[in-house]
Amino acid sequence: MKVSCAALSAVVLSISTSVFAADYPAPKQGDWVARDFKFHTGEVMPELKLHYTTVGEPTGQPVLVLHGTGGSGASMLTPAFAGEMFGAGQPLDASKYYIIIPDAIGHGKSSKPSDGMKTSFPKYNYDDMVEAQHRLVTEGLGVKHLRLVIGNSMGGMQTWLWGEAYPKDMDALVPMASQPSEMASRNWMMRRIMLDTIRNDPDYNGGNYASQPRMMKYAITAYGIASIGGTLAYQQQAPTAAKADKIVDERLATPITADANDFVYQWESSHDYNAAEKLEEIEASLLLVNSADDERNPPETGVTDAAMKRVKNGKLYLIPATTETRGHGTTGNAKFYSEQVRQLLQTAPQRTM
Repeated sequence: MKVSCAALSAVVLSISTSVFAADYPAPKQGDWVARDFKFHTGEVMPELKLHYTTVGEPTGQPVLVLHGTGGSGASMLTPAFAGEMFGAGQPLDASKYYIIIPDAIGHGKSSKPSDGMKTSFPKYNYDDMVEAQHRLVTEGLGVKHLRLVIGNSMGGMQTWLWGEAYPKDMDALVPMASQPSEMASRNWMMRRIMLDTIRNDPDYNGGNYASQPRMMKYAITAYGIASIGGTLAYQQQAPTAAKADKIVDERLATPITADANDFVYQWESSHDYNAAEKLEEIEASLLLVNSADDERNPPETGVTDAAMKRVKNGKLYLIPATTETRGHGTTGNAKFYSEQVRQLLQTAPQRTM
């Protein structure tokens, strides 16, 4: 399964997820099984498979990279992210760092509903994902302390949770395209409408479908246009009705390869997200990277500014909106903030290894 969030942003970012830069080591794949994993619902899965990708050698300083909704480790190996971050002399130079990129629960090659359980698969949330990531890192890979946790979108929200749940386990945090406040407002409204559109499609049949629901592509396209892409960029790309129609037609013609149950679970998992209650517990140096045109995390609400005042060692870097930025998708391109990450790693105290 490759799409969901990728389907929302691939045509915006025009990035291939199958190509990695030649100047960093080839990614390695692995699987680890978390035994008797207990979800927040109380359900226990005897064996939860967690797939992961690593770049660099275990002798390097460990860095955890967390992907967005519907993505996987592969979706972080783009020229625009890995190509700007993992190469020689770049902020996360893989000759110096051991980069760990898990496939979150329900994503990529980790355990998910489409493996066979369908809607019997336990309902998971971001807390479950973070606990699974922590078990993979500490039990599976034997890493006790991380130099950095960095994540984008869903991964950004999970980065906040990492800092609160395991405050002594990392030196630095870089949540991107996120805010710690409760999932709410238009961000949740649009997710809710997208999910209800899929669930109410007769083809969905309570999750027991013979083929993927036909309304799914319309739900994904509508959500994608509404919540990612950037206002200035869209105006430049679609200044006429004809050009706007062309973009919509192209997106609707793009095959959706995501499984509907996987997709519903992935987006539903954000419903109870709220990292705002424990911000004072974060000990690591924190750099929040957001874009001024982020449709899901609009800076003009003041919510993020208020939250950042409660983070002891926190700093916000707000990328100015231009025709080059892509709204919520901007942080998929590390050229906008690679130097800020480099500076953070140069100054963040190395607490323990």
